[in-house]
Amino acid sequence: MMLLALISSLAIVVSDHASVRSMPRSTATELTTLWQGDVVEVRGEQAEYLKVYSYRRERGGYLRSEAVRQVALTDSEAPQLLAVLRFLRNSPGSEALGISYAAAYLKAVPPRGLTTEAFDAIGQMAERLADTASGNGSQSASVAARLEVVSQFGVRMRSFERDGRMQVCYDGELYHNVLTQPDATAEQRAHAALGLTRPDCIDPELGPTARAALDDERAVLLDRLADTGLTPLTKSRLRARRAAVWSAVTYEQARRAQPSAAAAQRALAELTAVRPADLGESHQGEYVDAVVRVSAIRWAGAAGSPSVALMGTAAFLTQWGGAFALTATPAAPGQTCVALEDSRRKTTLARRCTYGIVWPASAQLIQQAPAVVLSVQPLESWRELWVFHQIGGKWLIDVLSPGLDEPDAGYVDFAGFAPATSRILLVREVKERNRFRRWFEEVRLDDLVLVRQASAPELLRDFGRWQDVKWRRETLALH
Repeated sequence: MMLLALISSLAIVVSDHASVRSMPRSTATELTTLWQGDVVEVRGEQAEYLKVYSYRRERGGYLRSEAVRQVALTDSEAPQLLAVLRFLRNSPGSEALGISYAAAYLKAVPPRGLTTEAFDAIGQMAERLADTASGNGSQSASVAARLEVVSQFGVRMRSFERDGRMQVCYDGELYHNVLTQPDATAEQRAHAALGLTRPDCIDPELGPTARAALDDERAVLLDRLADTGLTPLTKSRLRARRAAVWSAVTYEQARRAQPSAAAAQRALAELTAVRPADLGESHQGEYVDAVVRVSAIRWAGAAGSPSVALMGTAAFLTQWGGAFALTATPAAPGQTCVALEDSRRKTTLARRCTYGIVWPASAQLIQQAPAVVLSVQPLESWRELWVFHQIGGKWLIDVLSPGLDEPDAGYVDFAGFAPATSRILLVREVKERNRFRRWFEEVRLDDLVLVRQASAPELLRDFGRWQDVKWRRETLALH
C-alpha cells in the first residue's frame, strides 16, 4: 500500500463539504470543497480559521478550525491515533476518516510497534466503503468524493456493471498483506479471506477458464483457514462462504465433465454447519445466498448422479412398465439433447437441446398424469425445471425458470403433485437485484398456469397432503 507522504504539520478533515475560502471569514469566496478524511498541511492560524494547503486539490486557503483535527506524527502520538482508528473502524459512514487516521498511525508508529491491526482495519473500512458506493442511492456525490479521498492513500477500487448497476469492490491489496503477516490473528485472517472471496466481486465478463481457476483459488484460500479462534459470527460466515465457493467449484467440474459429487457434498456439509442465529441481521443475506447457490447444484451430490456430459452416453429413465424412456445424450460440443421416447412404439414424443447441465438423477415421473420433470442448470447458480406434459394429446417440454428478471441466482424445484386437481407443487427461490425471495406454488399441469402462491407451504392445502416425500427430506427451501 502506497501511503501519502504525510508531513509533520497536518490536519485531517472530519466533516463533509468543508469549504476552503480565500479569506478567513464565512462570506469569502469558496475556493474548493474538502471531504471527510482529506489531509491538509497547516501553514498558519487566524481567529477561527486555519491557513491550509490541500495537495490533493492543489489549492490553499482558509478552513474553519472545527472542520479539522490536527495530528502529530510522532511515536508518542501513535497510541492516540490507534485509539481513534479503533473507534472509527466499526463506525459506518466514517470509512474515509478512519482510513486517513490509519495512514497517520502507520506513519507515526515505530517499526517495532507495528502490528497487523491497522492493515486489517483499513481493509474492512475500504470494503465497507465500496459496498456503500455500490448501493449509495442519493448519496452518490459524497460517496464518490470519499472514494477520491481514500485513493490518495493507495486504496484502490475495482468497478464493473452487474444487473444494470455499478458494482464497486475493494481490490484487496491489504487483505493479501494480512494473510502474509506472522502476527495476524485467526479473526484477521478470516476477515481477509472473506474479503477476497466475495462472489459479488467477481467480474461477470470473466471467461470460463479464468473463472474456473479463480474458483479453485478461492476454495484453496478458504480451506487454509482453521475454524478455531474465531467468533461464532465469523465462523458461520466462513462456512457459508465455503459453501458458496464449493457450489461454484461443483458447477465448473460438472461443466468440464469431471466428477463433481464430492465438491457438491462438501458444499452441503459446509452449509449445514452454519448456525444462522450467529449471523444476526447484518449477515443473513450471506447465508441465504449460500443456500440458493448450494440448492442450485444439489443434484450433483445425489447418489449416482453424474452430469450427462460426464457420462458421455445416454441416460435412461425406464418406468411406467417400460412404456417410456427419458434419454439425455451429448450432441454438439457442450450441448445435450433430452428426449422423451415411447419405448413400445420406438418413437420420440418430445425433444429439446440445451447447453446447460442436465441432472439425470433429478428426473421424476408423475405417474398419475403422466408427466416427467427434470432439472437443468444453464448457469452456475441458476437451475430450471423442465416439464414434459401433454396438451391435446401432444407432448410438449416447457421450461420453468426461478424468476423473470436477469439471472443472478435461483432455482425452481418440483415438490409434489396433487392428482385430484392435477396441479404441480413447486418451490422457487431467487436472488434478483440483490434481494432474496422464496415462494411456494400450485400450478396447473396442462398449461402451467399459476393457481395459488404463498410464502410458506403450510398456507397451501395441497402441500400438506401431496408434497413429495423425497423433496421434503432433501430440500433446502425449508431453511
